[in-house]
Amino acid sequence: MNGRAAGAALLRALRHRRGLSLSGTARALLAIAAELHQPRSAFPSVASVQRCVARWESRTPALPDERYQLLLAHLYARTPAGQVALGAGSDFAEFLQALADFGEGEARISELRSLMVRAATDSGGGMLAFLAPGLQATLSTALADPSRTDEATVAGLAAVVSDVNSQVGSLPFVRLQLILSPAVEACRQLRLGGVPEPVVPALREASVAASMLAGRLAFETRDDAASCALYAEATGEAERLGQPWRRACVDMSHALVTLYSAQGLEDARRLVDSAVCAARSGDSLLVRSRAHALQAELAARAGFERQAQAALRLAWHDLDADHTEDPMPTSFSPAHLHGFEGVCQLYIGDPSIAHAQFASAVDALAAPREHVQRAIVTTDQALARIRLGDPRAAAELLHDCVTAASTTGGRVPALRLRRARNELRPWRREDFVAALDDHLMDVLGS
Repeated sequence: MNGRAAGAALLRALRHRRGLSLSGTARALLAIAAELHQPRSAFPSVASVQRCVARWESRTPALPDERYQLLLAHLYARTPAGQVALGAGSDFAEFLQALADFGEGEARISELRSLMVRAATDSGGGMLAFLAPGLQATLSTALADPSRTDEATVAGLAAVVSDVNSQVGSLPFVRLQLILSPAVEACRQLRLGGVPEPVVPALREASVAASMLAGRLAFETRDDAASCALYAEATGEAERLGQPWRRACVDMSHALVTLYSAQGLEDARRLVDSAVCAARSGDSLLVRSRAHALQAELAARAGFERQAQAALRLAWHDLDADHTEDPMPTSFSPAHLHGFEGVCQLYIGDPSIAHAQFASAVDALAAPREHVQRAIVTTDQALARIRLGDPRAAAELLHDCVTAASTTGGRVPALRLRRARNELRPWRREDFVAALDDHLMDVLGS
């Protein structure tokens, strides 16, 4: 079965599962269009919408256009009983798979998912929306009696964490906190004891991921005390797991927030050195490569050129190796490493080389999950342009970063943005700096 045929079959199966006829689906979509205040002229009659539904499921199926994709997303984001359900195994997840089978682009699918997550948090929904069907009851049972915790329940909690992580860069951090917090607390409650021994390692893995992401989100929303406590929690669970690469991931994430929340580099460097040590004895070469890259950045920030260059060479050595069996296959890429190289050049090398490396990294960081990293690299690219004597071009780049910082509410992009703006002080009376300041004030209030 080719892609479009598979997509059509999935849409048909979803409709039948809901007990909807072609005309019933048309009426349901029209009702949603009215709720969303869509113009009536776009959906003139039940018969016209019904013909569209039939075309999506025909032998030569047509991809639903963006208007209908939105209506279908709202239809399948709720169960027949009216509960929001967006997680693995939900009708909504299958609807997105149908769009992918039709050939719809990743960016559009991600946009639809983000819209539904936003709608879920607007209506007070949270973690339960991301649990697979049937897992709400089993999680409640497990929390009441941990001895009844099974692998599927823990896998469901892990999937919630993964779903929230996938939305970084698409949704404000405060919304992501709202969804994630119950998962963090559920992991804590289950770890108090009574969980069957075979399930404990998977629970610890989910706990590490949940606490680490929660630590990052707490930092982004300017709660440094909570962030520190959550990272300590993640570190303890990673130690108990006995998987050094997971401990390295926690240390690196903690190092990055420490870099921006503490004075000086020493605390961040200590965490990075710990990450490198753990990664060297771990199973992930990509995690090891990232640890060396972060070590290079901190050495460059401190002005230690030789150490920075040595760490970069080690990062490339690990990145160029075979990653077929790597437990973190998408955790680090040449694009990410180019960004680190650019930072090193910015502090201890040639700003023109730094600019080229930043530009290469920005072009490659195109996925929705990479929007925050893209904004960070772009601010560094603007710094390179300032040092190359082109402040006007730097200000133009920073306008894009203002938008990215406001979309996510992220602390790091905002901090990097303000630092780059400070570098423009010699040109503060120029119109291009005044325009940037107006943009900053309008969007970020600073």
